[in-house]
Amino acid sequence: MTKQLTEPMEVVDAFIDAFIAMDFDTAMSFLFENVEYTNIPIGTVYGASGVREMLDPFFAPIHENEFLILRRAASGPTVFFERLDRHRLDFGWRELAVNSVFEVHDGKITVWRDYFDLATAAKIHDASAS
Repeated sequence: MTKQLTEPMEVVDAFIDAFIAMDFDTAMSFLFENVEYTNIPIGTVYGASGVREMLDPFFAPIHENEFLILRRAASGPTVFFERLDRHRLDFGWRELAVNSVFEVHDGKITVWRDYFDLATAAKIHDASAS
């Protein structure tokens, strides 16, 4: 039996670890059923199914992830991460600087916001088409 994670930082760490492993089903298990996910340049969705719908096309061409955590902090239920997301695609590794803010209540992520430069993310996917 696995221990129920309750501390906000350990919940977010486990969530990020699941994304690194590309185990998206496990990652979604850390989300509150009606989580609010805002991908700042793109929009807001609700619930794990909305998150999957938004992220699946982005992660589809990726073979491997590395998320380098540059800075992290927690204050009560709020967790901040500054990351360098590295994604291996058919043509090599691409990097995307991301800042994330999470709110965690009762062991589940209730709010998740990602901030990144849309033009940089577009270059990652444009290169994969060539």
